[in-house]
Amino acid sequence: MKKKVILKKGKEKVLHQRHHWVFSGAIHSLPKDFEDGEILPVYSSTDELLGHGYFNRKSSLTGRMLSFGSDDPHTTLLENLKQAIALRDRLFPKTETAYRLINGEGDLIPGLIADRYGDFLVIQISTLGIEKLKTFIVNHLTSILPIKGIYEKSLLPTRREEGLDPFEGNLYGDIADIVEIKENGSKFLVSYTTGQKTGFFLDQREMRQLLGNLSKGKKVLNCFSYTGGFTVSSLTHGAESVDSIDISKEAMKMAEENLRLNGFSKERNKLLVEDVIKFLRETTDLPYDIVILDPPAFAKKKQDVISACKGYKEINRQAFKKMPKGSLLLTCSCSYHVDEELFQKVIFQAASDAKRCVKIISKHILSKDHPINLYHKEGSYLKSLLLYID
Repeated sequence: MKKKVILKKGKEKVLHQRHHWVFSGAIHSLPKDFEDGEILPVYSSTDELLGHGYFNRKSSLTGRMLSFGSDDPHTTLLENLKQAIALRDRLFPKTETAYRLINGEGDLIPGLIADRYGDFLVIQISTLGIEKLKTFIVNHLTSILPIKGIYEKSLLPTRREEGLDPFEGNLYGDIADIVEIKENGSKFLVSYTTGQKTGFFLDQREMRQLLGNLSKGKKVLNCFSYTGGFTVSSLTHGAESVDSIDISKEAMKMAEENLRLNGFSKERNKLLVEDVIKFLRETTDLPYDIVILDPPAFAKKKQDVISACKGYKEINRQAFKKMPKGSLLLTCSCSYHVDEELFQKVIFQAASDAKRCVKIISKHILSKDHPINLYHKEGSYLKSLLLYID
């Protein structure tokens, strides 16, 4: 008898809508003898073929679809790889040398992230199904792209539920310790082996450009600055000065290198190795035209939401209290479990507590290399509010 997954009555609707996820509660039956991570056909309760996906009993999110209808999953996967690459070729000129090449469900390939840094790719694999397809994917990427190396940096905590250990290592070609990239007229050094995530926060590309355009002649404070993405972008666009704060000494060393690479003075632009929350609480005022709050995720799991909201409220309240009239605050959250509505509510509470009149003048501009599948709203995680303080 052919191996297949059969869904419960009525649960086929989400697959008709081309959503990629199949939760355990939607499944009527799984084959008894399949191997976790194996690709299986998926049928409705009325025996309609809905598509093919890979399945893992260990996870409550048991299945992820690779193709729909009667399309072959391997052929579809290869086509989606080619389409993702073609889209970036269309979106970015050759002068832009860093961008997200494959954005999981946003590019119809659940479980796979691939970021391009010059001649190198850094991939993240979050599921057992993609782990089993890794050789297939790497072989096709190297045949399609003129790249020197592929490095895997799969350190995501979600791998545990898939039965996968963290993994980091070289998959193809050479390893470059430091890569120089170009973005919107700025140059950056990226270490994809030692940096956070895959090495650089590519998802803030459009917001760096927006802030840059507003920074000419302005004094800027960049909190949670990491390696100075917003710092360098603001200076490239004519900021008078930018002070940067991050708790990581290693990140500050790279930020200093990025200042040097772009011809900016570290004496004129301070680099402070400090805890941002402590700094905001203890400083008496923030005499800047623009302040940027772009912290790491405060809620890494659903149970963290309450404490995360307290953290977001505190840093924004301190900023509101101490920023001058007429200044701008860019405040961000990359916590998936804190949605846009909740984040805005927290910012409202912070402004109210600080007794400041605040106007929203822009919201997050999606980086075009991070497409969100219209049928998969769960792909949206990054929120930003650009605020004018009256």
